[in-house]
Amino acid sequence: MNIYRLAVLSDNYVFVLHDPVSNNAAVVDPAVPEPVLAKIEELGATLVAIFNTHHHGDHVGGNKALIEKFPKAIVYGGEKDRDRIPHQQVFLKGGDRVTFGDREAQVFFVPGHTYAHIAYYFEPSGDQGGELFCGDTLFAGGCGRLFEGTPAEMLASLSQLRQLPDDTRVWCAHEYTLGNLKFALTVDQDNLDLQERMTTATAMRQRGESTVPTTIGLEKRTNPFMRWDFPAIQRSAGIEIPDRVFARIRGQKDNFAG
Repeated sequence: MNIYRLAVLSDNYVFVLHDPVSNNAAVVDPAVPEPVLAKIEELGATLVAIFNTHHHGDHVGGNKALIEKFPKAIVYGGEKDRDRIPHQQVFLKGGDRVTFGDREAQVFFVPGHTYAHIAYYFEPSGDQGGELFCGDTLFAGGCGRLFEGTPAEMLASLSQLRQLPDDTRVWCAHEYTLGNLKFALTVDQDNLDLQERMTTATAMRQRGESTVPTTIGLEKRTNPFMRWDFPAIQRSAGIEIPDRVFARIRGQKDNFAG
């Protein structure tokens, strides 16, 4: 399975998956249709699946036009997003599995950003490692805002993702990394891995490079929202109870002007 990252809108990423054996394609969270259609035409492929993580317009805005072009494509989304995702046909819950080409993905129910959010984890196969498409739940250096969920729900969601292998690639849906890392340094300033990551990410962005994908291992070392039970984060929050630590730093991030 080949993965193509398409930068769209101001800071969104859309991911086109391509199975070279069948020459079929899938897309994750198509914000807009045009770049997706262009990539599929370039590949000479057929779109067979749309994998949506949640209902926000910058993740499902391309569904209608893509289905008009490829009416046999199947639209996947969370079962609790019924009637919120255009053309949704399959309603997934945590523990379900989906397939694309020769790869199988486990579905994670990860509420917090929205009450219906899901993620797709394509498990390692052969010489290919795991691939996580997590929408707006986990970001490089951060996590999504809590529009419809609670801190406890988001903590439980990230706890699931934190259990994935460290080499799992994380394909998050926005280029928010520099802002996230600036905040991270305010609550974990002595973290040498984080300091190094900030330097690296800054240089990448100056060169016009994407910081996505990241990895689960890197997030565990540098992302405060994956480190709620680390002493440095607890000291910064002034409390040790995990869900209250998480709630406090999420609130601080919401008000961070950096």
